[in-house]
This record gives sequence, C-alpha cells and structure tokens, in this order.
Amino acid sequence: MDQSAVSVDVVALRFWADDAAATFGIAARGHEPFTGQVALPGVLLGRGERLADAAVRAVHTKLGVPAAAIGPVGQLVTFDEPNRDPRGPTLSIVMWAVAGPHHGPAQWVSFDDPPPLAFDHNSIAAAARGLLSGLLWKDRTLTRALLGAQFPATRAVDLTASLLGARPDAANLNRTLAGIPGLEKTDERRRTKATGRPAAVWAFTGDR
Repeated sequence: MDQSAVSVDVVALRFWADDAAATFGIAARGHEPFTGQVALPGVLLGRGERLADAAVRAVHTKLGVPAAAIGPVGQLVTFDEPNRDPRGPTLSIVMWAVAGPHHGPAQWVSFDDPPPLAFDHNSIAAAARGLLSGLLWKDRTLTRALLGAQFPATRAVDLTASLLGARPDAANLNRTLAGIPGLEKTDERRRTKATGRPAAVWAFTGDR
C-alpha cells in the first residue's frame, strides 16, 4: 500500500500594534499544482523533521518572514481527505504561528473575507479560526505572543472579535480576563482612540 505524503500547512497570524484585527498570511505558489494561486504557507515534512521546525521553515520560505520575526508555533488539526492534493494522498498537519513585525512580501488577509485559496486552504483557514478562538485566553503562549506582555482592554476586544467573528460582550470578556492565572489588571489606563475613556491595561506576570 502506497503511503500518504505529509505536509505541514501554517496559519501564520499577524496582530501588530497598529492592526485593528488579527489576519493570516498567504502567498502565491511558485510551482505546480496551482502555480500563481495564493495559498497558506506549507512544506512537505522532511524525514526526521519536527513539526514546529517545518512550520517555521514554511513561514520563512513561503511568506518571507525573517526567522527572527517568527514567534511560537503550535499544532491545530489534521486534514486527511485523500483527494485534497491532485498529486496524490497527502495529510495536512495544520499549525499556527505568530509573525512579529517585519518588512516582507506576504499578503495578510482577514478571516472574514479571505480570497479563494489553493487546495482546501479556505476550509483549513475556517477550521483554524474556530480552533484559535477556543485557544485564545486558554493557551498563554499563543495569547501572549499576539498581545504582548501588556495590553489595553480594547486590544483584547479587537483580537477576540477577529478570531471569534463577532464582537464579544465586554462584561463577559472582563470576567474571562480576570479569571486567567498570571494575568492581572493594572492601575494604568491607556487611551487607544481619539474619543472615549482610556482603557484598562492588563499585564501578564512572570516571564512566560
């Protein structure tokens, strides 16, 4: 029986200081199949290669993100439909990664309205969005990589809304934040908009 190939496809997240929402990176494919069509960054898993290393390689080589700007990565889900790749049966292990600020050629698109993507990457992005919204505020590594060590409450609202697909209830979100171990509400308030009250600032305690 022929074996399936294994690819590592990455939903690389961007949520920089001036971004109003989290977006994910795509780039045009340079070879068949689907030459010229945009897709998530992905690579075939090398013999003996760790998934996290393959994910970093995909984000670096396909999106042009410098290695120093690639933050933590994690595993989300596996897509195993046998006909998902016209070259033959290929498992897709879907990973997330956080891309820090940099200058690069990647296109960053909204989860709300992504363009048509090669393979089954639209389905992957949609599934990843749901999984990431569930990990937010539960996975400290992911959450801190996106928001930084300190963040105003308005940033928490914007990030949650972009992954959840709907604006969260402010009171419920505050209760969620207050219940997270290692996250504390500070005495600082920070103005993030020209109008309105300054937002409360939350901070992670400890180094991790």
